[in-house]
Amino acid sequence: MNIKSLNSSKTNPWDVIIIGGGATGAGTARDCARRGLRTLMLERHDIAGGATGRNHGLLHSGSRYAVTDRESAEECIKENMTLKKIASHCVEKTDGLFLTLPEDDIAYQTKFIESCQSAGIDAQAIDPKEALRMEPSANPSIIGAVKVPDGTVDPFRLTLSNIMDAKDHGAEILTYHEVLGLIKEQNRIIGVKVYDHKTKEEKELYATIVVNAGGIWGQKIAEYADLKIKMFPAKGALLIFGHRVNKMVLNRCRKPADADILVPGDTICLIGTTSTHVPYDEIDDMYVTPEEVDILIREGEKLAPILLQTRILRGYAGVRPLVASDDDPSGRNVSRGIVLLDHATRDGLEGFITITGGKLMTYRLMAEWATDLVCKKLNNSTPCTTADENLPGSQQSTEEINQKMASFPSSIRKSAIYRMGDRAENLSKNTVTANSLVCECEEVSAGEVEYAIQELHVNNLIDLRRRTRVGMGTCQGELCACRATGLMNHYQALNTDKSKEDLSIFLNERWKGIRPIAWGDTLRESEFTSWVYEGVCGLNLSQEQIKKAKDEI
Repeated sequence: MNIKSLNSSKTNPWDVIIIGGGATGAGTARDCARRGLRTLMLERHDIAGGATGRNHGLLHSGSRYAVTDRESAEECIKENMTLKKIASHCVEKTDGLFLTLPEDDIAYQTKFIESCQSAGIDAQAIDPKEALRMEPSANPSIIGAVKVPDGTVDPFRLTLSNIMDAKDHGAEILTYHEVLGLIKEQNRIIGVKVYDHKTKEEKELYATIVVNAGGIWGQKIAEYADLKIKMFPAKGALLIFGHRVNKMVLNRCRKPADADILVPGDTICLIGTTSTHVPYDEIDDMYVTPEEVDILIREGEKLAPILLQTRILRGYAGVRPLVASDDDPSGRNVSRGIVLLDHATRDGLEGFITITGGKLMTYRLMAEWATDLVCKKLNNSTPCTTADENLPGSQQSTEEINQKMASFPSSIRKSAIYRMGDRAENLSKNTVTANSLVCECEEVSAGEVEYAIQELHVNNLIDLRRRTRVGMGTCQGELCACRATGLMNHYQALNTDKSKEDLSIFLNERWKGIRPIAWGDTLRESEFTSWVYEGVCGLNLSQEQIKKAKDEI
């Protein structure tokens, strides 16, 4: 394979290369670019494809951590308020309830409220009857309730908005560029070796500083430099239900345990999570087990009994990037906080830092810490502005953008603004064709798909799903997948030869989430989808063919 250099060399390097396209990597790219650094972000697949896109989307108030980890609780409530301000189109201010059930210790509620208030979190005890008026889906047998400023956040939207802002400030973003190694010269990292999955070429890219923001995969990246970062992968499984049964986030008022958070989001709600340590070599192959499904249903219905009569759409699992402390290689002391490693200080290796640990809620703070260190090394004194400047999509009020799009059909306008915020005004084609629905479940229009394809780094249908929610609704792609494929082909994002393979990959990815809960109506609908695509469309590729096609994307 040819080795090429892209916009950088030993004599003209990037200021910073960031490895990882999750929320932390995207946030770091945004912060670096805003401070005037020549910035490049690399992601081996698509943005938010790891832990960022596989969590419950809870906008933590910090309440969950208040009793056991005050520092994390304080970080969460501060970032909670920041995100509500700078990322309003990614956030829904639902508030939350911490519920005490008859089987729980009511004395814990007092300790919980005191801990929350000590961390700066507005936690107020309310009468259980009032809680049930506020949230009718809650278990009517509750004996205690506390209201907290929880909310929800869309991780895909949030990551994409950070990337858009980074690009607006001069950063370059390369998805489907996998880091194969680090380029070392004496005691300094000077660049990375990457494989471009689209062109099938290897490249060498140079930078003054390389930031490892690979999350759980950060251990492997560090090993390219013969460094040891001991990650302890903790798998978390979740279930998505077919519609929103709750308006507010529901939590169990007890020490954190399995299946004690019910989160409403977009058109669905989800229950999570479990926590299971998994071997590091399995982190790329997470799936939900029958035992995890049982736990999530059994514990979830204790929060909201109606879940037992609610259709389950799919299950999925992610891996938390937990880090063992350096002085405890056995891993008995595992950090759930932010971990920033300056490898010059820690390992005598210049030009390389790692930012990991933490959680989605604190991504911006993690990015600020990492960028502060990068700037210190580059003698750049420009201050951080990411907590004060709104993200793309949240730079105009909903009222302003509604007025600008007043001529669009109401349903198209509302759903586009809900997902895109003020960037919805870029849907300039107010025509019958552009306003036709591609996905009825999520009210995604052809115009929104066109914008995503042309502006938002879409390479395949799974990328498109993360940008627009095509295929994420009740039908799980049954009706919209074929339409979206046609549009991808029309706008030359997919060529004719690859369209069938990409559609197969997309439907197979949907089936992986359906399989753990495939019974009743869900099984019947998945069988109907299979009949439509295999019997009518002739889509019957083998698993080997799908894997080969996926490897070629």
